[in-house]
Amino acid sequence: MKKISQILENLLSFFYPKLCISCGNALRQHETFFCLGCLQNLPETEFHKIDYNPLIYNFMGRVRVENVFSFLFYRKGNCVQDILHEIKYKGGKELAEYLGYLYGVDLIQCNHLEDIELIIPIPLHKRKEKKRGYNQSEWIAKGLSRAFNKPYSNEILIRKDYTETQTKKGRFKRWENVKNVFEVTHQDAIKNKHILLCDDVLTTGATLEAAIAQFVNIEGVKVSVVTLAAAM
Repeated sequence: MKKISQILENLLSFFYPKLCISCGNALRQHETFFCLGCLQNLPETEFHKIDYNPLIYNFMGRVRVENVFSFLFYRKGNCVQDILHEIKYKGGKELAEYLGYLYGVDLIQCNHLEDIELIIPIPLHKRKEKKRGYNQSEWIAKGLSRAFNKPYSNEILIRKDYTETQTKKGRFKRWENVKNVFEVTHQDAIKNKHILLCDDVLTTGATLEAAIAQFVNIEGVKVSVVTLAAAM
């Protein structure tokens, strides 16, 4: 039965091959989402491996954050733009989990996040999540959770208000749009913990800043941030 299933799978792959998200070429049998060449050439920041990390300056003087790491450089027209589009608008939740896991495996090699106890995704408003069918940040959190072997929760941080898209707004307008939309529930469950907030992309940092601000007055809480991409 297993052999027949494998034959059918091979036939399906022959007539309807899975394609690399980056270059569009057909994937080989053991390749997932990306061909080997594109996977090896993803524009990784590797900021977690160096002492000087420019991402921290997005939050300096605004909110206290322990670490800020992003997996990939996002620039208009590069492959990361296609990756994020696939994740957010084409049902690519498994891709989000895969990249979260891939980055998590890399992050656990450094000591900046070794005391992380809980992973929390940036939430979508329920209306937007229902329309999209999933929260991409939650799937990133699932991948990170698997790599870190730490739990994630989508119940600690909630989005109270529906907000319009941030895409064409500057930093101040983005902050005004989201400054009061988040709320932390079950505060006792995160006291004295180092939590990891995750999202798909870091641009101005306004959304993440608004989320971090909800944790700063909770006893003993430390916050670090991980995103799949950073616009630089």
